[in-house]
Amino acid sequence: RRGNRHPFSNTRCNMKNDLREILQKQHYRLCGDHAGVKLCHWMKQSLIKDRVCYKQDFYGIRSHRCLQMTPVVNDCTHNCLFCWRVRGFESTVTKWQDPETVLDTCIEGQRQLVTGFKGDPRCSPAMWEEARNPDQVAISLAGEPTMYPYLGDFIELCHRRGMTTFLVTNGTFPKVLENLSELPTQLYVTVAAPNEDIYRKLCVPRIDDGWERIMQTLELLPSLDTRTVIRHTLVKDWNLGWESEYAALDRKADPTFVEPKGFVFVGDARRRMSMSNMPSHAEVLEFGRRVASELGMCLLNEKSDSRVAVFGREGMDTKIPGLAQSG
Repeated sequence: RRGNRHPFSNTRCNMKNDLREILQKQHYRLCGDHAGVKLCHWMKQSLIKDRVCYKQDFYGIRSHRCLQMTPVVNDCTHNCLFCWRVRGFESTVTKWQDPETVLDTCIEGQRQLVTGFKGDPRCSPAMWEEARNPDQVAISLAGEPTMYPYLGDFIELCHRRGMTTFLVTNGTFPKVLENLSELPTQLYVTVAAPNEDIYRKLCVPRIDDGWERIMQTLELLPSLDTRTVIRHTLVKDWNLGWESEYAALDRKADPTFVEPKGFVFVGDARRRMSMSNMPSHAEVLEFGRRVASELGMCLLNEKSDSRVAVFGREGMDTKIPGLAQSG
């Protein structure tokens, strides 16, 4: 709620100019000191090659109409070794932009970023026009979105405009999730470690009680009236395995879906990881099947080129109601 206090709402520090320059070179479009939008690889692929994101295959959203954005571009409670974001520029925010400014600026940024596709013969004019008018907002991209103090208002605004929303969080702000004035269409919680020891080594928390907060989030999830997904980002030789421990965490969360996904060797993660840390799709599937067997779940869909699979109750339709015809 807009009037609620947030743990990070009193901060007073500008985004560093060198970070701004790096993000702009990486084709971000920024809103103030804290929000940004960037075209997803699959959004581009869907426009020119008819190859779509796994979220279209799994959940029915349309890749070319997805706004990949973040309200908190470079602040996080974790320094995950597998994260692609730029490091060393952590700063907090001098002024939080209101939700309407953030959404309008990000949509305008997306329109600028897709301009060049208009003249590409591989891109249909109709799809190009649709890409300029997104109807799905992926609140992820970088940083930790639940650090944005007006997150509930932002989600509510998206829904009022007829957009679906996917929120991806690391789970370190359970009270924010509990008090959201509007829940997202689908809530992802990334659980990238089976226990606290691996969590501290791989996720490198910047807060002392990160693991305890994640446990609180998992306990909260069953009470939230929205679709929930536990995302296991799998890094070979780091957190791949321990299926019984992951299953115990998932059982606590009782999610709608469990989604194991392989780490991708991109961005700044290349400074800390190697190609050998990327699990194969077969390894992701095997992990998922072992976890699912302990949860009474089964494989519902998979996409090998994204090294991802989704598990849930047998016979469950993964598509978002009302979007079943769009995928």
